[in-house]
Amino acid sequence: MGDVSHDYMAFEAMVGQLMSPQNDVRQHAEETFARIREQPDLCGTNLAAVLRRSANAESRAFCAVLLRKVLTKDDVSLWPKFSPQVQALIKTELLNCIKDEQERSIVKKVCDTISEIAAGIMEGAGWPELLPFMFQCVQSGDARLVESALLIFAQLAHYVMGTLKAYMGTLNQVLQGCMGHASIDIRIAAMRAATAFIQELEDPADRDKFQPMLPAMLQTIAFALNAGEEVAAQEALEMFIEVAESHPRFLRRQLIEVVGAMLQIAEADALEDSTRQLAAEFLVTLCEAREKAPGMMRKLPQFIGRLFQCLLGFLLDIEDEPAWHEGESDKFESEGEGERYEFGQECLDRIALALGGKTIVPLASQMLPALMLDPDWKKRHAALICLAQIAEGCVKVMLKQLDGLVDMCLKGLQDPHAKVRWAACQALGQMCTDLGPDIQNEQHQRIVPALLAVMDDFSQPRVQAHASAAIVNFSESCDQNLLPPYLDTLIHKLLMLLQNGKKLVQEGALTAMASVADCAKTHFETYYDNVMPLLRHILTNANEKTHQLLRAKALECISLVGMAVGRERFRQDAHDVMRFMQALQAQQLDPDDPTSSYMLQAGARICKCLGEEFLPYLNIVMPQLLASAQLKPDVHITDNDSDGEDEDDDEVETIYLGDRKISIRTSVLEEKATACNMLCCYADELKEGFYPYVEQVTHIMVPLLKFYFHEEVRQAAVQAMPELLRSAKLASEKPNGPNLALVKQMLDYIWAPITEAMQKEPDTEVLSDMLEAVEEIVDIVGPALLSSEQLGMAFERFKTVLETSTQRRMERLQRQQAEDFDDEEAEALEEENEAEEDLLDLEENEAEEDLLDQVSSCLTVILKQFKDGAMPFIDALMPQLGQLLAPTRSPEERRVGICVMDDILEHAPAIGQKYMQQILPVLLGACRERDPNLRQCAVYGVGVLAEHRPDAFQTVAAEAIANLVAVISAPNARSDDDEMATDNAISSLGKILEHHPSMVDGAALGATWVNSLPLTSDVVEAKAVHAQLVRFIEASDPRILGEGNAHLAKIVQILVQVLSKKPDLAEAETIAKMVLLLQQMQSSLPQAVFQGFFAQLKPHERDTLQKLMQPTA
Repeated sequence: MGDVSHDYMAFEAMVGQLMSPQNDVRQHAEETFARIREQPDLCGTNLAAVLRRSANAESRAFCAVLLRKVLTKDDVSLWPKFSPQVQALIKTELLNCIKDEQERSIVKKVCDTISEIAAGIMEGAGWPELLPFMFQCVQSGDARLVESALLIFAQLAHYVMGTLKAYMGTLNQVLQGCMGHASIDIRIAAMRAATAFIQELEDPADRDKFQPMLPAMLQTIAFALNAGEEVAAQEALEMFIEVAESHPRFLRRQLIEVVGAMLQIAEADALEDSTRQLAAEFLVTLCEAREKAPGMMRKLPQFIGRLFQCLLGFLLDIEDEPAWHEGESDKFESEGEGERYEFGQECLDRIALALGGKTIVPLASQMLPALMLDPDWKKRHAALICLAQIAEGCVKVMLKQLDGLVDMCLKGLQDPHAKVRWAACQALGQMCTDLGPDIQNEQHQRIVPALLAVMDDFSQPRVQAHASAAIVNFSESCDQNLLPPYLDTLIHKLLMLLQNGKKLVQEGALTAMASVADCAKTHFETYYDNVMPLLRHILTNANEKTHQLLRAKALECISLVGMAVGRERFRQDAHDVMRFMQALQAQQLDPDDPTSSYMLQAGARICKCLGEEFLPYLNIVMPQLLASAQLKPDVHITDNDSDGEDEDDDEVETIYLGDRKISIRTSVLEEKATACNMLCCYADELKEGFYPYVEQVTHIMVPLLKFYFHEEVRQAAVQAMPELLRSAKLASEKPNGPNLALVKQMLDYIWAPITEAMQKEPDTEVLSDMLEAVEEIVDIVGPALLSSEQLGMAFERFKTVLETSTQRRMERLQRQQAEDFDDEEAEALEEENEAEEDLLDLEENEAEEDLLDQVSSCLTVILKQFKDGAMPFIDALMPQLGQLLAPTRSPEERRVGICVMDDILEHAPAIGQKYMQQILPVLLGACRERDPNLRQCAVYGVGVLAEHRPDAFQTVAAEAIANLVAVISAPNARSDDDEMATDNAISSLGKILEHHPSMVDGAALGATWVNSLPLTSDVVEAKAVHAQLVRFIEASDPRILGEGNAHLAKIVQILVQVLSKKPDLAEAETIAKMVLLLQQMQSSLPQAVFQGFFAQLKPHERDTLQKLMQPTA
């Protein structure tokens, strides 16, 4: 080949070779092209020439793509390297190509190239000819040119809306006209442009100018469907979804028409599944638009009902396939399930989460009973699957209807059709997860026997296995004291399944046994000798490749049973199992053998059980853990328009970022996350025993603080930091341990990365873990190792967290002011739609509170450790802390602010004095707040003030005491919600009595205090207060004993009540003193007096006292 860059024919031939399927030919052409790129003008002119002159359509198409890449996509764009002449040439040739090229697919690629070049130069007046050319095309009457111009307008909207905004009036008219064009392609292109403008215009008033276009957009879908052009209709539906995602309120004025049309499409049996699903996706997306259009869809109850019924109808897309019934493995569990069935499941889950139980449960109550009575098994199956799907989003409402819900499931368990019985197991299992532990507490006597009965059906192994899975769900949220009455039968059934069931059933039984053991704890000891030999038999004999998962689950079960029964019972089997794991590792397991990942977790459980006895086995588990923790993510980054071989691979997750597609193999990330979690467990459990691995593990973990591919990996890395540091610190305190300077080096290695990672952490839960890690690290190392500079880094992060929390609060307030915000949306905002931890908006409630609480906990530890040495940092943070105390802030935010003030008063005298005038009115005012958590922190703070800042307390004593007495004597003082606040008020009153003995009305306060005891809710305060009571009695304090020992009967009752609940309410030393005091009273008081005290006690209290009074041997 000659000089390709100067020879058009040779260049065109090279373009053909770039598309060659032969690797060597293609690679040679790529090397040649790389050299040509070094001559930008020649490269650009040649590409433009082939695009315009080649007779080969594939070459022209490839050059259009190649030109776009070299001009805009590559790391180093050639555009600025072109001479002005070549830039002008390329712009001209691209526009001429639009006019002359007959191949529609090539024109589309050229439109992409024009748009991306224009994005970079248009706003700088770098292409003045473009817009006139496009308006000329639109008005030309040539359908091909009209479509091309519209395609370019649609793309430019995303890049240069500032330039296009001046032409909005004209463009609006143009698009309106094109929406009525006879060509479906032009209608779709016009709709694409309109959608882009709606998405990109920031001012709602500008967007609303496109409102008149909505009927035409709907008509475009109808036009396409009537013409049998479902692909075009699907494209239009996708555009509606884009609008619903970005600006749902744009649809509000014509919501009834739009929603009605979409429902018609979703309900139309004659249309393709993809078309119906896209229409349903649009409607579900609108339901989910809580941030941008809260409550909007709830205003259309008749449409919500139709959508719910439509989604139920999607669940009927299921067949009864013979392979499903065989139950040999989980391979065919989805056999017979159509595309609409899977989509319907997902959507029911989503609308329940989005709209909440008050909207969804009445619809379910209206529709599901009739389905359960229908002779068609598919409808009975759909009703039960629907229950499973909506439970997560409807927790509060469904908890009020447990009897009826369980009735439906029990009826399903007795259904003649196996798939309905399977669905009943699914519904029960899911409700046990989502409605637990309430459903377990209230319905266990109905649920457990019914599931046990299903386990007897050996003719349907898949149903048997699913009954075991439901037992797993039941056990995971179950109080351990509920299970004992069922254990005999349950363990017997599971052992029967293990011995006689098919492999799928055995696997399910092993998981159920593990879960039951984990729940039952020591109650499982009775069954250990019957269960463990069989588990070990399966472990050592399930050697065939088809039985690898069975072996892995046996190992999991053994480790959980061991944890349940404890070290003494499990010790010998644990050692045998560890030796088996060692032998198994030596065999080099298959790469796809699940036993490897199960071994990672089993080893950590056995370590937790054996404690330091596990140390000899650490060298067995660590090599695999270290290798797995260092796995590199399997990530591939390609262009958006490249073919995706992995898109149907369940183990590959695909993320789209701009024009790039990122494919990540999730199985690798999950193994890495498990390994990191297990390393953290070993460090936590073994403490200084883990020190030999601390340095190596630290060097692995610290970079993972910024491992943004997987949040669980980051979480494990974060949680490992304090554990590794604690291991090193404890080791340094041992003879021949490491020097403390090494611990300081390790701290320095960890501190900057973790505080820097906090700045960029996108996940609020991980950020909360980071704050907790900082708190623990400060507690471990203290001022001796942590420098002021390092402390300042942490305070910078605290400031950022508080500021961003305030920003999110403002966003929530704006949402509440939205036109469609209603009572249920307010409840959803407050309670996150009544569901569990995995709602999309979790940061609005639990995670937001966790962040603030964690900042408060960090400050508590810092103030304890550094005391007034933290003043410069507290001063800098005080503006943000002060904002939390404002009356307009939520009770949760104010509670956090007051907790910090309490800590300042308790641990930092100078800081407390500096801010005393700001703290006192807030503290006293909050004692009268309705919110019990806020009130608790405030009354606790009064006690801190009395104990640690007596001079300041004296200035507000009367008001403070009045507040405490009001809290203690309130009618609801002992309600579940208020009890903690009451206990803290009583504790604070005791501190006033102890630290201010000359207080006026001491006798009255003493009587109030004594008559409020014992404390039973706040265990920490209870132990302190009951110790304080003993001190008062030992000192014969008349305020406590009362005039003429009038309070003595009450005091005896208090002591007995505390002793009957030992050690929950008192420390060992206090308990011993209480017993001694009672014995002294019995011996020193007249018998009749003491008998009078005894007579006033309740029967069980008398029993306690009699036992205490018996002389010890």
